Amino acid sequence: MAQAAGLLDQDQFSCSICLDILKVPATIPCGHSYCMGCIKGCWDQDDHTGVYSCPQCRETFTSRPVLKKNTLLDEVVEQLKKTGLQAAPPAHCYAGPGDVECDFCAGRKYKAVKSCLVCLASYCETHLQPHYESLALKKHNLVKATGNLQEKICSCHDKALEIYCRTDQQFICYLCTIEDHRGHDTVSVAKERTEKQKQLGVTQREFQQRIQEREKDSQDLRQAVQSLKRSAQAAVEDSERIFTELIRSFERSRTEVKELIRDQEKVVVSRAEGLLERLEKEIAELRRRNTELEQLSHTEDHIHFLQSSQSLCVPARPGDLPSITINPHISFETVRKCVSELKERLEDVCKAEMSKISKACRAIGIYGCSTETREPSEARGTAAEVKTCLICMKPWQNKLRLICTHAFCEDCLRSSISSVGRQCPVCLKALTVVGDQPEGQITVQYLRHTIRQCICITYNIPSGIQTEAHPNPGKPFTGIQTKAILPGSPEGQEVLKLLRRAFHQKLVFTVAATDEEEDRVVYADIPHAENWNECWQTDFLQKVKAALRAKFIE
Repeated sequence: MAQAAGLLDQDQFSCSICLDILKVPATIPCGHSYCMGCIKGCWDQDDHTGVYSCPQCRETFTSRPVLKKNTLLDEVVEQLKKTGLQAAPPAHCYAGPGDVECDFCAGRKYKAVKSCLVCLASYCETHLQPHYESLALKKHNLVKATGNLQEKICSCHDKALEIYCRTDQQFICYLCTIEDHRGHDTVSVAKERTEKQKQLGVTQREFQQRIQEREKDSQDLRQAVQSLKRSAQAAVEDSERIFTELIRSFERSRTEVKELIRDQEKVVVSRAEGLLERLEKEIAELRRRNTELEQLSHTEDHIHFLQSSQSLCVPARPGDLPSITINPHISFETVRKCVSELKERLEDVCKAEMSKISKACRAIGIYGCSTETREPSEARGTAAEVKTCLICMKPWQNKLRLICTHAFCEDCLRSSISSVGRQCPVCLKALTVVGDQPEGQITVQYLRHTIRQCICITYNIPSGIQTEAHPNPGKPFTGIQTKAILPGSPEGQEVLKLLRRAFHQKLVFTVAATDEEEDRVVYADIPHAENWNECWQTDFLQKVKAALRAKFIE
């Protein structure tokens, strides 16, 4: 045997789990051998999966193999230990900082691998063997080595805390169930663990679902940001191109105006220079004749005087002396004023259009992004499916739905209108508030009551089936046929026009759920007078206007 020991290596008789000499060797179906305690502890951790595998070759077993001591291998190991095969334990077997020490090791202590809740002690592999071999100790409750064993022991009875009291939500021992926890809802710790494990599984799935949704939201947001960046870059490039073309157009217009002025200047100056030349010639001729007349007037030859004066005294004909009217205030002031007016108009147009552009830019937003907590079912959806205001991302307060299907809180919508104008903050379509009023008819009659003229409005909404906008989609509702009275005054006529608009925008009535067999159509929150006296009350029409104004009908 000594010769055999010299031919064998310690690794051949070492457990691949604890890396120490085999203790109570057990051989599993694939042929590999391990310490009984090591393979048992390894498979204990796989109990929740129901699949057991060999730590070396990874062969799996659908049912947990029954472990039996390999007596032949155990005898060989014991004999080899006696012949000197046993070597000093590896350094990793000793307890270090943070490790649980074996309570039975003398001198330098080994790491504990198991703790016994009955013995209230922790054991290394060597000192744990009696718990595997002794029939009495096999019944003890072994757990993973822990340094806080006292926390697992009942302080009143010094017994293991093996029971969970659901009534008091605390761990107890079996003696506690007889005394302080009699009649309470108690289960074993293992069963409670199983139940909690199921709950944790549900919670984990919810977390995974939430993670997927948030990842989808994150991906959508990134795509929206990229799309926004591309759109912004395209808008910048288009605006640069448009403004460049506009500047070129202004340059062309400036050149055209300059050329027009210069051309007209040339024409007028050319005409003036022609007239000036004629005038200068005429002046020269008149001066010549004037000189001849002056000389003739001093001659002493009467015959020469009479002969010459006849030709020199001939008056100028109208064609020879044209009438010239000169405007001393001639200028291009009218042109200058037109150009100045053009400048002012263009500035006004630019201001108005820049205001629109600014509002359109401020209205750009990636709606649906919020750090507010939302239910998973509300995480995303179409405009009709969203359950929160698209501006504040909170549940609606005084919900207002637009014809484009987007819905907002009344205050949020008013705030948006003050900044971007009367348009939907999301799609920028014209702002028109609509309700869920079923289809119907409105007719008007003018009547006289005593000395006053009144307006009688008749509403007729037939019964029908509720839609998705109503409390109980798919169920029938009872219609309504009713009359309302308005004063025949000018203010009453004005309110009538507003009520017509409200009716066509489906805001006057709604479908209300009742305790009766069918839901029914009722007035919404716009006041109506059902008798003559009520409609003539001082503030009645003001109340109606205020209710309509709240729905942006004014």
